[in-house]
Order: sequence, then C-alpha cells, then structure tokens
Amino acid sequence: MKPFRISVPASSGNVGPGFDSTGLALGLYLHLNVLEANSLQFYSDGESISTENHFIWNIAEHIAHKHGITLPACKVQEANDIPLARGLGSSASAIVAGIELANQLGNLHLTPEQKLQYGTEIEGHPDNVAPSIYGGLIISTVFEEKIEHIQLKDIDVDIVAYIPNVELKTSVSRNCLPDSYKRDYAAKASAISNLTIAALYSKDYKLAGKLMEEDLFHEPFRSELIPNFSYIREEAKKHGAFGTILSGAGPTMLSITSKGKGATLQRYMSNLSLLADYQIKYIPIDYQGITIQD
Repeated sequence: MKPFRISVPASSGNVGPGFDSTGLALGLYLHLNVLEANSLQFYSDGESISTENHFIWNIAEHIAHKHGITLPACKVQEANDIPLARGLGSSASAIVAGIELANQLGNLHLTPEQKLQYGTEIEGHPDNVAPSIYGGLIISTVFEEKIEHIQLKDIDVDIVAYIPNVELKTSVSRNCLPDSYKRDYAAKASAISNLTIAALYSKDYKLAGKLMEEDLFHEPFRSELIPNFSYIREEAKKHGAFGTILSGAGPTMLSITSKGKGATLQRYMSNLSLLADYQIKYIPIDYQGITIQD
C-alpha cells in the first residue's frame, strides 16, 4: 500500500438565510496521513487512541461493510485544525474523511455523488457534507431520494471568523427553533434566502451581506445563545463588513468583507477587549473540497 494523505475542509452551514440548504467550504482542515502497517494503529495529534469507538474509523468500517469488504491494517495519523462544536462542520468533515478513508483503503472508486449520498445518510442533511466534498458554496437539498446541488465558485469576498472559547452543541441550538412558521412569515424568509443566493451569484456582495443579516429562519432564535452577537455584528459593519452571520448553529460568527480587506478587519476586531478570549481568524474559502495526496 502506498502512503496517502486525506485533507477535508471545514464548512459553514446556512450562510445566513440558506437554512439547512446552503454551505460554504472554509480553509481549516482535517488531515489523515495513512501508512502501511502490520496492525491497525490510530493516532490523533500524535497520541495513540483506540479505534473501537473512534468516529472516523467507525464511518470507514460502515462504508466498507456496505461494499462487502474488510479494510486492511494501516497506521492513521489524524491532525485537525477544525474546532469542535463551534459551528464549523467538524462532524461533517469527520464523516467525509471516514468515507474517503474507506474509499482509498478499499479501492472502492466512489464518485463524488456517492460520497455525498453516503455523507448525507449519516449526517442527516447535505449542507455541510457537500462543501467539504466539492468546495466553494453549495446549495443542496434532498429531492425524491436524490441529492440535488449547485456549486458556486469564485466568490470574491474575504471571510473573518470569530470563534469563542465555548462550545455549543447543534442539538441545543436546534431545540430553540420553532416547530413551524406561519405562511406569511415563511414566504418572507424564503424570499430573503432566494434573493441572497441571487445576489451572491451576481456578485452583489453588498446586497448579499445585507440580506444575510435579515435571516428569519434561525438567527433570531439562536442569537440569544451566542456571546456578543450584536456587538460583533455592529463593530464588523463599522469596519467594512458587508454582513456578519452565524456559522451553522454557532457559536462561531463569520463576517463577509471585500476581497483583500479580511486581514485588516481581523486585526481591528482582534484588538477589541470584549473579544479577548476569541480566536479571530481570516479564513480563505476552500474551492477544492476533499483532496488526496500521495
């Protein structure tokens, strides 16, 4: 077996009003370095761990079982830049990594569409899995048991992330959402979502940022769970952000600003005393999705 390296980008779900249907791939990565070995060995950040209940290896074995194969022994070294439980798609990236690990070790020759199908079955929705596979901005939905998706590339904005030193489980953030929406409310929310995607497609980023902050599906209900939500949004806008949104279910927030202005915004926001405990990062958009290197 030849050594190989799997790299899977982080992702941000929703992108404002694209609730459970829109995701953006970001330049933070989960890496798996895979080597030949006589026995199964799994290391996370240099520390040996059991594979018995390891999420990534369990996913790999699940996919292998679907294809009626047994994975060979190997040494897997995991390194992860993606913060856990911060709304940056860490679970989706791990799912995609596990699928790809099975694909490579088992010579399954899975297509991207098959990987997306498997990932969606495991995750429950495609909005984070899809950008981790394809890169860029992905609008997707499950329709008649098939996952339809459109990819937008060359989005000419910079992204600044505000990552607090607290976790927020998606289940907790989802439980604060209403079970249903009234028709007029849902129609308005849908219109805002549609126009946001149209603005991104036409590269009207000023309009896109404005609309992103007008989401009605989830942010009004989740904002109270997010530290400094209004403060971050207001300060970022004062210094050039088109808009600031929750990343997925939160608690991370993302600002969208002009191409080339991300580093400047990042420096300014890093100097605010209220955000002293945050990781504030300029993060490029990833356009490659999952990659394999020999």
